[in-house]
Amino acid sequence: MPLRVAFQMDPIERIDIRGDSTFAILLEAERRGHESFYYTPQNLALDGRDLIAAGHALSVIDKVGDHYRLGRHSRENLADWDVVLLRQDPPFDMAYITTTHLLERIHPRTLVVNNPAHVRNAPEKIFVLDFLDLMPATLVTRSLDDVLAFRRTHKDIILKPLYGNGGASVFRIRPEDTNLGALVELFQTVFREPFMVQEYRPEVREGDKRIILVDGEIAGAINRVPAEGETRSNLHVGGTAAKTELTDREREICTRLGPELKRRGLLFTGIDVIGGYLTEINVTSPTGIRQVKAFGGPDIAALIWDAIEAKVAAKAA
Repeated sequence: MPLRVAFQMDPIERIDIRGDSTFAILLEAERRGHESFYYTPQNLALDGRDLIAAGHALSVIDKVGDHYRLGRHSRENLADWDVVLLRQDPPFDMAYITTTHLLERIHPRTLVVNNPAHVRNAPEKIFVLDFLDLMPATLVTRSLDDVLAFRRTHKDIILKPLYGNGGASVFRIRPEDTNLGALVELFQTVFREPFMVQEYRPEVREGDKRIILVDGEIAGAINRVPAEGETRSNLHVGGTAAKTELTDREREICTRLGPELKRRGLLFTGIDVIGGYLTEINVTSPTGIRQVKAFGGPDIAALIWDAIEAKVAAKAA
C-alpha cells in the first residue's frame, strides 16, 4: 500500500548519489509509489502539540547532477504521515539530539526510523561499549596519564573523538611517536567530552568491513580497504570498496547484536568489524547499501522498505 513518507535529511542538493544510502531509499520509495516529503532538520518546529516540518514534495532521478525535483512547498504536521525517515548525518550534537526529542513526540503513532529515543541513547561509540568482549581493547578518557598507560600496554593505538563520524580526527599513534602528549592536549582543547582510545588492529590493511543489518538481520556487507599510507578506510577519504563474504566470527557478532537492535527499534544499522573485532555500531545515518548492490549483493533499500511496510501494516491491523 502507498505510504506517506517524510525524509528528515541533509540538503538534497549536496548529497553524492553514487554512494548515498538515503538516496537509494528514496529511489525505492518512489518505485513503490510512496509519497515523499523532504525537509531539513532546521525546518522542524513544535507548535503546541503539533510537530510541523516545512519542506517540499520530492521526486528523485538516478542521474548525477540532476537527481531531484522539488514540488510544492508546504508545512506538514508529521503526525499525519505514516513514516518519518531520520536520515541526517552527524555531527551528533545538541541540534541532532533535540530533533530526536521532537520526533519522539509522534513515534510510534507515526513510525520513525530509526526509533528516535534509541538513536539518542545509542551513539555509535557509546552503544558499542555494551559489547566490550567483541571489541579490541578500548579506553574512554580525557586523561593523558590514562592514554600513556594504555599505550604502554597496547603499543600501537588509535585516538578518535567520541562523537565524530566519517573518519574525521582519527589518529594512529605508534609506540615511538613523540606527538601523543600534544595530540591529547589538542583533543582536550577541541572536545569537551572524553575521547576514545583503541588498540590498533593491523588487520585494517585488509579492510574494515561494513555489515548492514535490517531489523536485526544480516542484509549484506562491503569491505572498505584503506588507501596506501592512510589509516582510515572510509570511502570518502580514499578507501576502496570491495566485494566480501562474512566469516563465522562476523556472523557470531551479528547474532549477538541483532536481537538488541530489533528490540530498540533500530531498523537500519551498519556495524564495522576489523579483523573479527567490532569497532562501531552505526545507528544515526548508516551508509553502504549502494556499494553492496553494486557488487552484486542484495537490494538493501528494498529490504528496508519491506520491513517498514510490514511494521506499518501491523500497527494498522
